[in-house]
Amino acid sequence: MRNFRDWISRQRYTVLVNTWKREDLLKKSVAHYASCKGVDAFRVVWSEPEPPSDELHLSLLETIARRQRRGSRAPELHFDVNLEDNLNNRFKPITGLNTDAVFSVDDDVLVSCDTMEFAFNVWLSARDSMVGFVPRMHWLQSKGQTPTYRYGGWWSVWWTGSYSMVLSKIAFFHSKYLELYTYQMPQSIRSYVANERNCEDIAMSFLVANVTKAPPIWVKGRVVEIGSSGISSLTGHSHRRSRCLNHFVTLFEGMPLVPSSVKAVNSKREWFW
Repeated sequence: MRNFRDWISRQRYTVLVNTWKREDLLKKSVAHYASCKGVDAFRVVWSEPEPPSDELHLSLLETIARRQRRGSRAPELHFDVNLEDNLNNRFKPITGLNTDAVFSVDDDVLVSCDTMEFAFNVWLSARDSMVGFVPRMHWLQSKGQTPTYRYGGWWSVWWTGSYSMVLSKIAFFHSKYLELYTYQMPQSIRSYVANERNCEDIAMSFLVANVTKAPPIWVKGRVVEIGSSGISSLTGHSHRRSRCLNHFVTLFEGMPLVPSSVKAVNSKREWFW
């Protein structure tokens, strides 16, 4: 039995779904990822005033059962219910986790199973790294005695080919970072995230980079967003993210993020590589 559990921990991953009052999107997300062969379990991060209904829980379990290939074990599904709405909830440690790998994803983001399998294999080759599909960059704005930084969105990454973060809205990382985020990262950072209702993904990127002293890995893959526009579409979003960067630099006593221009591409699916 222990050998089987060790195999599970190395060869499969847990899908950690963050959701908020979008049961229709949650159902679509679970239905899609249930068909991916590497999934060991689903953990749904629930931070709503009312707990999930029995009807919702049952409908998701039935979705998983329907989507399973013949003869394979259906993934387990658990709701991790939180008493308050807090962005830090998505990185709480998970009791009973069987896998080392966590696939963190928002309920409104989909990527194909083939692409996920490729990304998971990339992660297996660099198990301490964050491996994801949505890259972002930090840019030095002024040097001075206290350097300041500017948050770079997708277009700056596209234009320069450089990135230093992959967003946790759709990324693989090691489950140990859930413990580090909750218990070892400065409480002041988690408090900032809770108060600002933003930047938990930047905080996780800082944490991983501070541990690894290395960049994340950007995987090429088509990401489909099935929900409405999120906070990134709001006025002042980049400015708020830049404030997060500079605040976290102060708390970390330096800039841990490491730029990279490396992109993981599946050569079996590319004509030009």
